[in-house]
Amino acid sequence: MSPFEQTPVIPVIQLNRVGRHYGNDPPVHALIDVDLQVTPGEWLAITGPSGAGKSTLLNVLGCLDRPTSGSYLLDGIDTAKLNDSQRAGLRSRRIGFVFQAFHLLPHRTVLENVMLAEVYRKQSQHGRQERARAALERVGLGHRVDFFPTKLSGGEKQRVAIARALVGSPSLLLCDEPTGNLDSKSSADLLNLFEKLNQEGLTPVSYTHLDVYKRQP
Repeated sequence: MSPFEQTPVIPVIQLNRVGRHYGNDPPVHALIDVDLQVTPGEWLAITGPSGAGKSTLLNVLGCLDRPTSGSYLLDGIDTAKLNDSQRAGLRSRRIGFVFQAFHLLPHRTVLENVMLAEVYRKQSQHGRQERARAALERVGLGHRVDFFPTKLSGGEKQRVAIARALVGSPSLLLCDEPTGNLDSKSSADLLNLFEKLNQEGLTPVSYTHLDVYKRQP
């Protein structure tokens, strides 16, 4: 390769004419011929009313569901060629999930909640606490590691959930209504955090039925 040539950028997400339908009498077409390409470091917000297909698209992008037609490549890997076990492994290594509900264990500390993510991924125990602390520092909660979730605000709980998603160093962060349970100030703070993470090279994909990601001039 010439020193002047650049290595081609592999998209994090590449959908080619993806469709997903349910049932047959008649079929419900949740997705129809969706083309989408998201490169590393981009930030995608998907908005729309209920029933627009956002959750279906989330499930496909998260390798929780297979498209009926078309192809989905994640980091250049054709997910259609993977069996269920391989898809689960790809999902655990490359995708972080953040939901509207925080899904924190109330009787575990903030640090333990984040560390548990690595237990589920079957990652090495060596350095687990240090990686969890680093993830919490990254979201601005290094001073809350020994707190229990019941002592946190809604915005802080969502930051813990984000840290839990980040601890595996995913290339894609899928966020389903991440501001749905937050007040306006906490929502704004969370969007600022996503912007910071995006500037650090993470690729967030956020879903909401409201246009909360539109910046005011």
